[in-house]
Amino acid sequence: MRNGRIAVPSNGSGGLEATRSGHFGHCDVFTFVDVENGQIKKVSTVQNQEHVQGGCMVPVNMLASHNVNALVVGGIGMRPLMGFKQAGIDVYHDSNRPEIKPVVEDLIAGRLPKITDDQVCGGGGG
Repeated sequence: MRNGRIAVPSNGSGGLEATRSGHFGHCDVFTFVDVENGQIKKVSTVQNQEHVQGGCMVPVNMLASHNVNALVVGGIGMRPLMGFKQAGIDVYHDSNRPEIKPVVEDLIAGRLPKITDDQVCGGGGG
């Protein structure tokens, strides 16, 4: 990814030194990483919005409103994955490392796969 905004569901106060939340819909904050010409230019965070079970479009709409191009998750359910696809946000998969910075660097370098429909989880915290 050479240019755009990456979102990573994050624990605590977020940022590059934080860890990725295991369940994107219930993370504390989203860390936004703005990338220009393959370089990290800006890092910011935004508070996640509460959503009840089944309200999967809340984070989709929130990230779309913040001009996110890519999302990195450890897992995601089918409904939000379809929502992100409809919103034009690519969803990438990394379940190996909880640290945000190396995962973002892997995405920028093209080393993360897009999540496929057969990799979705049941939702609800898995």
